[in-house]
Amino acid sequence: MPVPKRKRSRQRRDKRFANKGISVKAFTECRNCQEPIGTHQACSHCGYYKGIKVLVSKMERAIKRDELRKEKAAHQEASTSEQQEK
Repeated sequence: MPVPKRKRSRQRRDKRFANKGISVKAFTECRNCQEPIGTHQACSHCGYYKGIKVLVSKMERAIKRDELRKEKAAHQEASTSEQQEK
């Protein structure tokens, strides 16, 4: 089995890891809402990417859910009133 002939110096050892530093990520502003976002990523706040809506936000989902609940309740009330008339 191969064994190193000499101890590797600290300088030689540490040269391998000299370029593994953390780089700073670039940020841009969303064109729609001016929130800071990473480059080439859709905005998590408004859901736009390059001026096109690609994601649905939590608030939009909540509004849509509320509308569906109201429609369902209205439909149930209408069907129960029809049954009571018969």
